[in-house]
Amino acid sequence: MLMRRLLFLFLALSVGLLACGSAPTGRGTGEVKSTQAGSVQFRVETVVSGLEVPWSIVFAPDGRMFITERPGRVRVFENGRLRPAPIATIEDVRSASESGLMGLVLHPQFSTNHLLYLAYAYAGGGDQLVRVVRFRETGDALTDRKVIIEAIPAAPNHAGCRLRFGLDGKLYITTGDATDRELAQKMDSLAGKILRLNDDGTVPQDNPFVSQAGARPEIWTYGHRNPQGIDFQPGTNLLFETEHGPSGFDGPGGGDEVNIVERGKNYGWPLIHHQQMREGLESPLLEYTPACAPASGSFYRGSLFQQFRGNFFFGCLRGERIIRVVLDGRKVVSQEDLLKGKYGRIREVAEGPDGAIYFSTSNRDGRGSAARDDDRILKLTPVK
Repeated sequence: MLMRRLLFLFLALSVGLLACGSAPTGRGTGEVKSTQAGSVQFRVETVVSGLEVPWSIVFAPDGRMFITERPGRVRVFENGRLRPAPIATIEDVRSASESGLMGLVLHPQFSTNHLLYLAYAYAGGGDQLVRVVRFRETGDALTDRKVIIEAIPAAPNHAGCRLRFGLDGKLYITTGDATDRELAQKMDSLAGKILRLNDDGTVPQDNPFVSQAGARPEIWTYGHRNPQGIDFQPGTNLLFETEHGPSGFDGPGGGDEVNIVERGKNYGWPLIHHQQMREGLESPLLEYTPACAPASGSFYRGSLFQQFRGNFFFGCLRGERIIRVVLDGRKVVSQEDLLKGKYGRIREVAEGPDGAIYFSTSNRDGRGSAARDDDRILKLTPVK
C-alpha cells in the first residue's frame, strides 16, 4: 500500500499536477479536477490544516484571512501562515453539537474603523441563546466589545447563525428555530428569522414590522428553519439564502432549500416544506431531497474563474460537496456538484482577494470522519 502511494506521488509530481502533496485517507490536494461538463479545470490545494471546526472565512482588505473555530477561537492567516495563537478566544462561547462561535463579518469600512462582528451561542438563564457582538481589531487583539443583539433563542442545534452586510449598509443575521418549530411563525420571537439591523444594533425604521403590534422590529423575514448561508446577487442585489430542511423529528427528511429572501415575506416553515405550496407563503427556488445540509452561500465576483462569475456556491455537510448554481437573475439555468465525497463535510465557501475559491471542511464536528490534518481550509485555482 505504501509503495502504491509513493508511486502515485512520484507520477503526479512528474506531470506537474500535485502542488501540495497527498493528504491521508485519500483526501489529497494539489489534484486537478474539472466541472461535470469539463469546461473548467481547477487545482485543489490545502491552505491551512489542523483547525477545529472552522465556521466562517472572511478576508480583510489587506489580504488577511479571519477564521472562526466553533469552540470559540478567532484565527488569522497571513503571509502564507496561520498565526500560532488566536487573535481572540471568546470566553463565554457555549459550544455544543452544532452551535458555538459561528458567524463573522467585517464592517464595510473595516479598512478605516477595524470593526468586526461575531455571532455565537452562550448560556443565559439555563437556556442556550445567541448574541452578536461587535469588536475593534487592533492587529493582535479584539477590543471595545459591544453587544449588537442578544437573547436570540437557540439550542445545541438550529442556532443559525450567518452574518452579512448589504449594500444598504445594514447587517443581516440568520437565526434558527432552536428546534422549536412553532417559533418560526411567532412574530414576538427572534427564532427562525432573518434580522436586519443598523451597524450599531439599532433598528432601521424601514424594517417591515416596525409598526406591527407584538412583532419584533428587528425581523426582516420569517418562517425559516435553520438558515446558514446568505449573500447578495451581484447586479440585482437579490438576497439568496440556503436553509436546512426537516430531519425526521420535525418533518419528513430532506427539503433543504435555496431561497430568494425579500422584505417582509413568510418562507413557510413549518406550515409548508419541501416543494409544498400555499398562498401567502414562499416556496423554495431550489429544494434538495435527500438532504445535502447546505451550510454557507457565496456569489463569485472575481475574474480568476471567468466561467464562474455570478454563480452561487455553497458547501454541504451531509452531502459532502460544493454545489454550484448558475443563475440568470431569479432563474436557475443549471447546477452541478463539485468535489463530491472527496473532502468530507464542507461548510464555508468564500472568495479570496486573489480570486481563488476557498472552502472549509467540518470533519471534526462529531459527525464526520476526520483525516489526520483536518479540519482544513482549501482553495480552488484554475488550471490554465
